[in-house]
Amino acid sequence: MNAFRQFRATPNLLTMLRLFILPFLVITILDGHWGVAFALLWLAGVSDGLDGLLARWLQQRTTLGQYLDPIADKLLLSTLFIVLTHVGLIPRYVTVLVFSRDLGILLIATLLFATNTLRDFRPSLLGKVNTVVQILGVLTVMTCQVIPRAGLTQLKSLLLWTIAVLAPVSAAEYAWIVFRRVHEPAAAVPPKA
Repeated sequence: MNAFRQFRATPNLLTMLRLFILPFLVITILDGHWGVAFALLWLAGVSDGLDGLLARWLQQRTTLGQYLDPIADKLLLSTLFIVLTHVGLIPRYVTVLVFSRDLGILLIATLLFATNTLRDFRPSLLGKVNTVVQILGVLTVMTCQVIPRAGLTQLKSLLLWTIAVLAPVSAAEYAWIVFRRVHEPAAAVPPKA
């Protein structure tokens, strides 16, 4: 599929919609329009779920989509952590731990990729759990602004604490997995006949 057709693929259009929503989401949060921000967050979330479904259903999996979708997801989540920290809804230490983890993983992956040491960077189970908890945490923080309930506030505190614990633990697990894989003995090559 040529580059122009990849841009026009429905799943990629939905991913680009998510990127288009992001600045408006930031503006509505900074302006305190929590109802609109909450609706935009849900729109971004629905587009994220739909793009993967449509890619499979319409058989429109593209190279562009393989890169664009995770970039859009990470950009959305990272931006929300920064903005929600700026407005005082997420403690600074949580955001620092999240960004330190992501930056460390990005640096390790870049170095390994550049040196052709390792090319497979699949997320671990703990890494996936970490991402899900971050998404739930951001969603709960936003929900508390629209539907203030004591139970939600307690859930928000628990999720933010869990994020603060999971970020460094999952980073350490990732480093351990990479260390083990890099130092695995090469598979024995059968002698030539």
